This record gives sequence, structure tokens and C-alpha cells, in this order.
Amino acid sequence: MWTCPNCGREFKRTNQDHYCGKAPASIDEYILKQEIAIQPALISLRNAIHDAIPEAEETIAWSMPTWKKKGYIIHFSVSKNHIGVHVGEEAVTHFNERLKGIEIYKGNLRLKLNQEIPLSLISDIAKWCFTMDQIS
Repeated sequence: MWTCPNCGREFKRTNQDHYCGKAPASIDEYILKQEIAIQPALISLRNAIHDAIPEAEETIAWSMPTWKKKGYIIHFSVSKNHIGVHVGEEAVTHFNERLKGIEIYKGNLRLKLNQEIPLSLISDIAKWCFTMDQIS
């Protein structure tokens, strides 16, 4: 076990990447904690997801902006080199043809910080994930 010297949390892996600070209380707070240059993209991403699935609850889960209804539907997070949109393996498989040119890792879309966010695609994925959440 490794203990982070900054926050005191314990992890299985030494120097595991994690968020040390207090989790944001809202999506607005999450966005405001990010670099100013990336905030407009995050606001656009949030609006696209909200407009696609207005019935879903906006919340913070695992320190990330999250939308849920019966279960968790979609999340996003900012990393050093990309914005991660966490949609799950099933969504990645379903939208495989439309995801050409987007880096994918374990059910997550990795959008480079200098890349335009494909808002229409994200909206379609959010709607699909919402529908799947309601079926299960």
C-alpha cells in the first residue's frame, strides 16, 4: 500500500494518480476549478449533455461531473492532456464507426485539449446511454 503524502489516502499502486483536494460540490464548481482556457469547452460539453438528457440529474460522482437517473449515465473529467468523456464499453462499441479519430481507453473517449469537441456526437451518445439506463 502507498499513502499519498498530500491527502493521506491509501492506494495499491505507488504514486497512483488521483485527486487530492476536496471534491467539488457542483458541476459549476468543477468547471471553475479548471484552467480558464478550457472552461468554455467544458461549458459547451455540459450544455450538450444537459440538452440531450434534461431528465437526468446533474451531480458529482468520483469528483467528476456526472449525469444519472436509475444509474450513472455519463461523466466527464479533465486530465493533463485531454478531456475524458466516460461512456462505457457498450457505448463505445455501439458508436464505433462515428468514433474514428478519437482516442478510446476502456470505455472512455479522450478528447485532446486542442481538439474541437464533437458536441453532436456526445449528445447522441448521452441520449443512447440514457435510453440504455432506463432499459436496465
